[in-house]
Order: sequence, then structure tokens, then C-alpha cells
Amino acid sequence: MNAGTAKAIADHEMAGSGFEATGVRSFALDAGEGDAVVLLHGVPASCFLYRKVVPRLADAGFRAIAFDFPGLGLAERPVEYDYSWSGLVRFVDAALATLAVERCHLVVHDIGGPIGFEWAVRNPERVRSLTALNSFVNVAEFRRPWSMHPFSVRGLGEVWLRSLNRWAFSEIFYLQGISDRSAVPRSEVFAHYELLKREDGGRAFLRVMRGFELTRAKQEFLGSGLAERPYPAQAVWGIDDPALGRKHMELVSRVLGVQPTELPAKHFLQEDQAPAVVEAIAALASEPKGV
Repeated sequence: MNAGTAKAIADHEMAGSGFEATGVRSFALDAGEGDAVVLLHGVPASCFLYRKVVPRLADAGFRAIAFDFPGLGLAERPVEYDYSWSGLVRFVDAALATLAVERCHLVVHDIGGPIGFEWAVRNPERVRSLTALNSFVNVAEFRRPWSMHPFSVRGLGEVWLRSLNRWAFSEIFYLQGISDRSAVPRSEVFAHYELLKREDGGRAFLRVMRGFELTRAKQEFLGSGLAERPYPAQAVWGIDDPALGRKHMELVSRVLGVQPTELPAKHFLQEDQAPAVVEAIAALASEPKGV
């Protein structure tokens, strides 16, 4: 690990703290005071993805919270754990109880979308507003992008992960996720890689990738629940995302019944469009009907 990457991870750890939920030690960035904004990450990321978003939301007058799912980032990686979406929904609920969050503005990204959507559908009275960043709701028809599909296949996933060095990972990360490379030093992309692999070499990440619940029943549950929600919502999209681009933006926007906000970004819009992402979250969260 080079010095720049080590510093990025050390700074990240210094900015947050540990907590426990469902018997798993995890890690959260938690800054600011005011209404809680809870930010859920996806794969192959962790709450490190929100390191530019959390302090800006805190400066805007919110308590911003982003935590690691089990098996990812700085969270523990137990072998015997339910890494399915349903299991991670239970973790969200337990994490919010530990972090003393009763109601929140919810922000979701990537597989944090179906996970967060389910938590919101099951707990509508606890959601003040919902912001969907590049994610998906059509789970029954969803197909993993080429860069992620191998991880879901037993045997192939292990080989693909072992062969994926930090340079190859960073090039895929830039290609799929970053429109403005100058905004994200390679040392910080390397940090994403190190936080993915850590002590188990990424084996828990493979379990997460194989825990997708791509069923018609899940899709109908999410769609009907979101359509009937009592809180405001929005879709904020990196429109140049090669994996979850315009098609998914239109599907999520249709389910939410909103007109999307398009940003000149790819998948990881938190990296090079953090100010615009924060502005959109704060604008919706500040509306009287969202209080």
C-alpha cells in the first residue's frame, strides 16, 4: 500500500468511529447536528464513498451518517452471516437503533437502493425524504454489469477477485464510475480497493454479490410500497453511468413519480459531483413537507 492510500484510509478512520449492530462491528462517518441524513452505499464500495458528502451535509445543518455494511469497508466479515438484501435490511434497522436515529432523510446508491427501498417501505413513518442516486428498482429484470457479473459466479468470482490487482481495479473504477478523473487521485481509488479486500481478500464481498434477491415478488413489493409512500422523493443521476444509466434512471423515476435531476457524472457521482449531490439532498430535505 502506497503512502497516499495509507493516509486516505487513516484519515477516513479518524473521521468516524465504530459501532455494533446484529452482532457485527462496523464503522460509521457521523457528523453534524440537525435532522439525520442516512447514506447507504453499494458495491464494490463502502462508506468511504461518502467521505466528501458527509462533511458538506454537516456544514449544511444536518446530521450526516454513512456506515459500512457487514463484509465491506471497515466492517467485520463473519463467515456465518446473512449477506442477502434481507439480511442487510435487518442490519440497517439495527444500525439505526444503535446510532439513535428514529427518523431520517434516506439516500441510497447502487445495491443500497433495493436495500434502502425495502427498509423505507417497511418503515414509512421513519422516512422524512428519499433520494435515489444511481440505483435500481426493477430487481426481477436486473442484470449485473460486466465488471460485477463474474463475482456472482462461484469459482469464477474467486479467480476474478484474486486476479484483480489495484491497478486493474482502479482503471475499471475510473471507466465505470468517474467522469472527472482529476477529482479523484488514484491513491484514493486504491483505497477503495484496499477497503474491499482487507483481511479476508474480499470473500465476504463475494457473499454480498451472491445475496441479490432478484425476484418478481421483491420487485412488486418495492414498486407498490414506494408508489404509496407518504414522504417526498427524488432521483439524482450520473447520466453517463455505463452500468446504471438512463434506463434505470427512468425506471426509478417512474416508480417514484418524479422528474429526475441529471448530473454530468458516471456511477460514483459522490466522487466528482459531491457539491451537486449535497445540494440536491439538502434542497429536498429542507422542504416543509419533508419535515
